This record gives sequence, structure tokens and C-alpha cells, in this order.
Amino acid sequence: MKKRKLSIRWKITILSYIVVTFSLLIGGIVLIGNIQHTEERELKKRLMNTARTVSELTDLKQALTEQHQNEQVSSAVEQIRIINEADYIVVMDMDHIRYSHPVSAMIGQRSEGADEEAAFAEHIYFSEAKGEIGTAVRAFYPVKDQELNQIGVVLVGKKLPGIVDIIINLKRDILFIVMLTLGFGLAGSFLLARHIKKQMFQLEPYEIVRMFEERTATFHSINEGVIAIDNQHIITIFNEKAKQIFEVKGELVGKLIWDVLKDSRLPEIVERNKPVYNEEIQVSGKIIMSSRIPIVMKKKVIGAVAIFQDRTEAAKMAEELTGVKNFVDALRVQNHEHMNKLHTIAGLIQLGKSDKAMQLAFQASSEQESVNEFLHQSIRNDAAAGLLLSKIKRGKELGILVSIDENSSLRDFPEHIDQHDIVVLLGNLIENAFGAYDTVHAEEKRIDISIEQTDEVLAILIEDNGCGISKAHIPYLYDKGFTMNKTGGTGYGLYLVKQITDKGLGTIEVASHEGQGTSFSIVFPMKGEERIHGS
Repeated sequence: MKKRKLSIRWKITILSYIVVTFSLLIGGIVLIGNIQHTEERELKKRLMNTARTVSELTDLKQALTEQHQNEQVSSAVEQIRIINEADYIVVMDMDHIRYSHPVSAMIGQRSEGADEEAAFAEHIYFSEAKGEIGTAVRAFYPVKDQELNQIGVVLVGKKLPGIVDIIINLKRDILFIVMLTLGFGLAGSFLLARHIKKQMFQLEPYEIVRMFEERTATFHSINEGVIAIDNQHIITIFNEKAKQIFEVKGELVGKLIWDVLKDSRLPEIVERNKPVYNEEIQVSGKIIMSSRIPIVMKKKVIGAVAIFQDRTEAAKMAEELTGVKNFVDALRVQNHEHMNKLHTIAGLIQLGKSDKAMQLAFQASSEQESVNEFLHQSIRNDAAAGLLLSKIKRGKELGILVSIDENSSLRDFPEHIDQHDIVVLLGNLIENAFGAYDTVHAEEKRIDISIEQTDEVLAILIEDNGCGISKAHIPYLYDKGFTMNKTGGTGYGLYLVKQITDKGLGTIEVASHEGQGTSFSIVFPMKGEERIHGS
């Protein structure tokens, strides 16, 4: 038979009730101890007053002076004893002979108490003596004649109340306090247990442990990096895949995200409380496709989580594929153009116009060599040069003149962007310029490209005289999914351009007039230390 586990609610209730009961017991012991101490102090004061009163009796002084015992003295002392609720009052002369005692047979007998000697030397004090009825407090007070000579001693004693006696005397009060305290303790324990259970989403501890183990195992087994931080930027999750991607080791939970990854961009999600989905960013030299989402509880941001994939290798492959595609496109267009020229040359030869055929051949060769030489000298990156070559050939195929400023140059890349980014940026801007002529029948279609580079900045300018952009559309140009080409557009071209511009800490400006054309100007700082300001 499966043993049933005790609910956390009842565990907390029982534990809290035990704590309340134990606290009440300790408090009761301390309280009773204080009561006993107070009772003892008051008892001593009362006993000493009684002893003093007895020592002032005129008949007693006369009897002790004359050393004559009589019943009047014993009777008077007994009355005082009863009035002051003492257990016994003993009067002795200087020879320790008793003149009064609750037991008549003891009158006239010598007292042999071990604690009496100091009293016959005029000392006033208290002592405690254990007897058959328990511990008694005894007050000693000297009796003096008119000449202040000591003639005897008065001893007044009473049993000291014990813990049981105090409890019996206060039983009603104690019972009321105990019942009230335990009742409130039980109710409070139950409410506390219910509140804690509610805070735990009605889950038992073993269920929470199981969920935690399952969650941890899941986070570490998935093939995507997962990093989470709290609102103090302290890491709460850093799974194994994330450690592999960023090549870090050890226990990272509890550390500041800044100490592990300086450019994770997670803290900004906590501050802005806005999610970012499927954004390509660079973190610690890795190209990451990241989704970063704020963690919100009760309308308050308590942290942020990032789920990401390493796209570094994929980006390298994409660069290679992009370069290959550019060259393939260039070769395809060039092959098509050369076939047309060869057919023209062959026709001229058949017509007997060999001079014109030779002139056309030299012209074609010269143009091609001029373009290749310019790209080789000015654009030092093969992928970017191949892209521009393919776009020039593509423009010829479409009847669009693609012109590259003769002062253009590209020697190296800004700090935060690379070859892949430049190829994507140029390719999308030029393709958008091609698309600007889909609905335009201009006499001269042209796209002007300028790439200027100094030690401080890299500036890219691409202009066309196509259809232009409506002012109403300009605010939405960089939104993911927004496109003005309803048939072939994806809405990702200018979105990627804006992402790359932000990644390189650059600025982008667009100037457009409907029916006249559009220009895009992008400026990157080479060092990447601070963003270039622009309108």
C-alpha cells in the first residue's frame, strides 16, 4: 500500500502550532518564575514588618527583661501571626529559650537553629530553611530594651510558594490565556499554511522539486541557448548550450550578466519592457539569431529571457553562397550579353563589314576590362565586388544603367559589421532601386552608387530616378513585413538594412519624391565607439 504523504498545508500548520505551544510554554515558565520572584520579595517585606511589629510589643519586652514567660505574650504573638498570615512566629531570649511558638510544647525549649546566631548579634536578615512543608523564608529581627540593649530575637517564617502553588492560584487566568493563545495560534497557523500553499500555486514541495528538475533537464537538453536574468541583471538561467556557444564554463547562476557577457542586450529588455523577436545580433564575436522577451508578473517586470541560436557558421556559409550566387548571376548576365554581341559580330562579318565587327569586339573587351579593373582596384572585397558586378550586368539586362562613382572605395569594414552585412545591405538597396522601375517608363533609367571611405567613416549612397516613395509610407519603411511591392516583395529587405545599420552604430537617411526618385544614405563610424548623429 502506497504511503500517503502529508500535505504541506498540514505540515506547516502542525509545525507552526508546535512552535506556538513551545513558545507559550517557555513564556509561561519565565512568567511564573517572575511571579515567584515577586512573591518572594513581597513575602520577605511582609515578614520583616511583622517581626518588627512583634519586637515592639511592651509585654514582650517586659517578659524578656524579667525572663518570665506568660501566656499573654504567646497569645498576643499568635494573634499577630494570624493577622499577618505567617506560618510561625518564634520569640527567643538571649539564651535561645523560646517564649512563643505555634506548638505549645516547644515554648520554654531551647532553639538550635543553624541560621540563628547572627540574629543574637543585632543583625537583621533573611534566611531560607527547608522543612517538611517545603522551603520557608525566615525573617530575623532583634528585640531591644529602652537602653537599646538586645534582649531577644523575633523570628517570623512562612513557606515560600512553589510553582504548583502559583499555578493553582492563577489557574483560571492561566487556563484562559492558554486557550486564547492556542486558539489564535491554531487559526494563525492554518491561515499561514493556506497562504504559503497559495503562493506555491497549490503545489506540494515534491511537485515543485520534480518540476524544477524537469525544467532544468529541459533547459540543458534543448539545442538552443537559453539565458535568463532578474531585474537586478543577475543570471538565473544559463543552459549548457549557451555555455557551448559562448565558450564559458562553471556555475554562472548568481553572477551579473555584465561579468559574463558584456553585449548580451538582455538588460535593455528589462529596462524597456518590450520583446524583440528573431533579431540577428553579435554577442562576444558570435552571430546570434535571438529572441529576447521580458518576464512579467503582476504587471511588473521581474527579469528577461533570451532564446538564441548560433548563426556564425551559417553566416559564413551564407557569405560564401552569396558570393557564389553573385558571381553566377554576373556570369549568366555576361554570358547572355556576350552571346548577343557575338551574334552581332557574326552578322557584321557575314555582311562583309569586318571593320565594324572588329571595332565592336574591341569596344566590348575594353568596357569589360575597364569595369573589372575599377572594381579590382577600388573594391577590395571580392564578395562586394562580385555583387556590384552582377548588379551592373543585371541592370543592363533590365535596361537600367547602374553607375558606380569613380571615387568610390572600400578597403575594410567598420568595427561592428562584416562582409556578409555589407553584401546584404548593398544587395537589398540595389534590388529595391531595381523595383522602383517596375511601374515607371522613364527614358533614362539609372541607379547611382557611391561608396566613400575615410579613416573615420564609411558612407554609402544609392540613388535612383524611379517611382519614389509616398510620404505616408516612409515611417513604415523599416518595419518587418512592410512592402510596397505587393507581388514580389517580402518586407524584409529594408528591415535587414536597418538592422545592419543599427548593428554598425550607423545612421540611415532617406530622401524621396513620388515620380522623381529615391536616395538612401548610410554612414557608419569606422571605430564604432559612438553612434554618428544624423537627421
